[in-house]
Amino acid sequence: MSRVDVTELVRLRTHHPEAVAEAAARRVRRPLLRSTGGSTGRLMIIAADHPARGALAVGNSPLAMANRHDLLERLCLALSRPGVDGVLATADILDDLLLLGALEDRVVVGSMNRGGLAGASFELDDRFTGHRPEDLARLGFDAGKLLLRIDYEDPGSLDTLHASARAVDAMAERRLPVFVEPFLCRREEGRLRTDLGAEAVTRSIAVASGLGGTSAYTWLKVPVTRDPDDMARVMETSTLPAVLLGGEIGDDQEGAYEKWRTALRLPTVQGLVVGRSLLYPADGDVAGAVDTAVGLL
Repeated sequence: MSRVDVTELVRLRTHHPEAVAEAAARRVRRPLLRSTGGSTGRLMIIAADHPARGALAVGNSPLAMANRHDLLERLCLALSRPGVDGVLATADILDDLLLLGALEDRVVVGSMNRGGLAGASFELDDRFTGHRPEDLARLGFDAGKLLLRIDYEDPGSLDTLHASARAVDAMAERRLPVFVEPFLCRREEGRLRTDLGAEAVTRSIAVASGLGGTSAYTWLKVPVTRDPDDMARVMETSTLPAVLLGGEIGDDQEGAYEKWRTALRLPTVQGLVVGRSLLYPADGDVAGAVDTAVGLL
């Protein structure tokens, strides 16, 4: 693992909080996509915005992502691997990575709505408690991401839809891409379940694609359907560029890779955004998991 000096991070945060803005100002930026120098022109983004929603579990470990020192070391290692383009995270994590110098020449995607805390009664009233469009522009970040979970029986979903549409507008005004991650959901025995059936994913893509006054800067972040063979038909729903969501894959890492490999052949699919399954692989080999995922592109 890459070594992270937490003592130094705390010293900077305590005595020189301006260091975050200074690091953002001098950060070496790059295009969202680049197709020169042997690159595939597709995106490989490491996701780490789960903790801010209280979603800390990985597999059978309920607090796996709670150790920030460990998470930062895993992120620094993943970001150092060839073919990794960048990271998706909330402000606290991105601030740490800025101070560590880990975001140079990397795509930085800020996570925007984290108010729908995992397991909360208000989970679907997903307020924008993370990055605002003006924050992303001020810090020189490259894109934003919002989560759009819709339950036809929960009125909180309408508030999230409305706020998401306005966020799409605000990002487009600043010419910043926004990755919209849509799901149709329902509650089963009090717990929120996402529907990964072909029809549900199709409907969620249709709704997400129509948000806001323009779709010029909108990307989709979509899961692979329960039956991977349905993905070709599902992805015909929109012409918006899309990245695949990794999600929880359990112990069947090879099976997940094969699903991603097939879906990556589709014309609108432009890359992968994967988090826990690469940062916390079952065999503990972060570099190996990341390198394998990059190879799929």
